[in-house]
Amino acid sequence: MSRWLTEAVPRGRIAAFRTLIYLFVAADLVIFTPWVRTRASVPGELYQPLLIGRILPLPTPTPTLVAVIFWVLLLVALLAATGRAPRLLGWAVCALYLEWMIIAMSYGKVDHDRFALLVALAVLPTAGRARHGDTTRTEAGGWALRVTQIAVICTYFLAAFAKLRFGGLDWLTGSVLARAIIRRGTDLADVIAQVPYLLIVAQFGIVAFELLSPAVFLLPERWRLAMVGFFYSFHAVTIATITISFAPHLAAMASFLPLERVRPLVWARRLVGRAPRGSAADAPDQARVDAEPPPPDPAPVGAGAEPAPPGGQAPVVGRPAGP
Repeated sequence: MSRWLTEAVPRGRIAAFRTLIYLFVAADLVIFTPWVRTRASVPGELYQPLLIGRILPLPTPTPTLVAVIFWVLLLVALLAATGRAPRLLGWAVCALYLEWMIIAMSYGKVDHDRFALLVALAVLPTAGRARHGDTTRTEAGGWALRVTQIAVICTYFLAAFAKLRFGGLDWLTGSVLARAIIRRGTDLADVIAQVPYLLIVAQFGIVAFELLSPAVFLLPERWRLAMVGFFYSFHAVTIATITISFAPHLAAMASFLPLERVRPLVWARRLVGRAPRGSAADAPDQARVDAEPPPPDPAPVGAGAEPAPPGGQAPVVGRPAGP
């Protein structure tokens, strides 16, 4: 079991996953959860902190506190994405983002798509230093990725458990997806809803897929990647039909992928190096060619023979040239 938990992975994979996660945190602040900043204007009496917020305890959000967390977290996340000071910056991002989420989820709604991302932020600082493209393997990094993968799969499995616990079998045969389509469905969802019993079949399929998700750990690598691809396609269909985004979960699910093969900077350098002839990239070579002296004229055919006589007449065979 310990060998499975600490299966060594390339350090380049850790570096790529770290960059992806910290860049997502920065994007999350300005794209997905900028509404958290509005919590500062809500009366403090409505703030009902989560259990962890009551245990610590954390202060009631104020405009100053929320603004400071936003700007500091944005700066630190961008710095952490570079891979510098992985432990110091990593723990700072983890603590600040946790507080950001506590503020976001302490007003009556808790999103379960953030669980795996928070776990990834908690374990990434333990992976140590890693450079993009480094092929040496690390068990500490393997442990960080494995724990994140377990959190991803727990999100699916426990979601199915919650459906059956609170909704019972009626969740499978009820109108859950139909209500979701009415509330926030797209044109594609309207087309799908017209097919008889398709939504009921989809509800059975969702619960079955979530309950069977732990099987991903039992598959060979090739099939495991195929199953992770199915996970991503499931969320693509979810966004296209009922506009529910699981972006934080999808970012954490990249822990299953061989990210060390994704080298955008290397690809960009190769593209720049393939400049067409006649471009600025060829200017140094052309200047060097122009500076070289011209090669000597090749020797004429029959070199060493006597020169032709004046007037251009060739000598008669067997007779000396000249008058």
